[in-house]
Amino acid sequence: MTDVVVRKGVVAGPGWWRRTPAPPAPAATASATAPAAEASPIAFRALLVFTFILLTAPQNIVPALAPLRIALASAAVAIAVHAWHCFSTGRRLASTRELWLTLALAAWAAVTVPFSYWPAGSLGCLLNVYAKTIALFWLLSELVTTLYRLRRMAWALALLSLPLTVTAVRNFLSGAFLADATNVKRIHGFDAPLTENPNDLALMLNLILPLVIALALGTRKPVVRGALMAIIALIAAAVILTFSRAGFLTLAMILGVYLWKLRALPGAGWRWLGVALALAAVPLMPAGYGSRLETITDMNADRTGSAQARWSDVVIAAGYVVENPVIGAGIGMNMLALNEVRGPAWKQVHNVYLEHAVDLGLPGLTLFLLLLVGAFWKAATVARRAAEDGLVELTHLAGGLQISLLAFALAGFFHPTGYQFPFYIVAGLAVALPAVYAAEGGRPAGRAR
Repeated sequence: MTDVVVRKGVVAGPGWWRRTPAPPAPAATASATAPAAEASPIAFRALLVFTFILLTAPQNIVPALAPLRIALASAAVAIAVHAWHCFSTGRRLASTRELWLTLALAAWAAVTVPFSYWPAGSLGCLLNVYAKTIALFWLLSELVTTLYRLRRMAWALALLSLPLTVTAVRNFLSGAFLADATNVKRIHGFDAPLTENPNDLALMLNLILPLVIALALGTRKPVVRGALMAIIALIAAAVILTFSRAGFLTLAMILGVYLWKLRALPGAGWRWLGVALALAAVPLMPAGYGSRLETITDMNADRTGSAQARWSDVVIAAGYVVENPVIGAGIGMNMLALNEVRGPAWKQVHNVYLEHAVDLGLPGLTLFLLLLVGAFWKAATVARRAAEDGLVELTHLAGGLQISLLAFALAGFFHPTGYQFPFYIVAGLAVALPAVYAAEGGRPAGRAR
């Protein structure tokens, strides 16, 4: 069915640039602006619960919860309730290009399973890892359909960052460092699958950070903005304490992009004050942090050997892709492919793009890049159109998701998280933005891409 939205006396459809007078009848206007059926609030609450479990892993704190499979149960409730709600109300399931790209990527991974280095392992990665990731991506794009829900999800992620950041600070102050940290003392991450490794913790916090900044920019309440600014400071501090070089580069990029985007807005004084405070805090950086950052430009200065090893793996992985451009090693099997070439080091290639290329060949990499670019384009389009329509809060949230995706695009050069949840959380919210924009009375941007 063709979407039609009436806004300010204008009928807007797929050809929204051809404007015609809106029907004068109030009843027609009401029916045009109302969605066919709102996504189930129960399913959305179950999605919030699943997000909470995903980031905090309460079953690790209370072992009695582990046998209950609470993450699986909450996701199953969200899917089942949403499917029933759609069936009972006649609401169509969304069919976005980005969803089809994820399904195409999964289908290609399934096609390559028989050619995998370890077919059973690839099948397990596809069903136990990537299928769950796609389910979360789909739920986010289906259920976050209003500005209210987008705001709640952003607030949920902001608040869920608190246990992550507090744990990072506490681990640093208490000396809870990794056992194999010899030349560089690196903290333990948060005890959850997505953030246990300090590099993964830095990535997750950097992806959340733009949404927290967006909430701060979108509120007029000084107390709320102050609380959000405190969360922003905690996130920045936690990223630094992870001693993650990729985390530092991504954090610097996020703050730099925001300074550039907001340079022309009124009240620039406090932003430059923030820059001054950040520069003043440089001497307070933890001991050894400067030396750690020097290895970004001088790999030979890395006494741990990790920078040299990762660069060597990048070169080896690129060579593998040249020799196997179509059918790769199988989803999740880049470690075995690298072992065959450079010996049994049992380490993944720390690069999302090479991870896809080694595992799934250039077809898999192409599908992933199309998904990344498509989600980014939707966020950028909605941010621009919302700004034109004076939708201030949506402008900031869409812009925040745009920067989160840009952050992942940079961090992806240093992380092996191609099939994991972090990217697909922000991508799912970005894909949901056109529905949020339409619900706010904007032009239907979602059908174009």
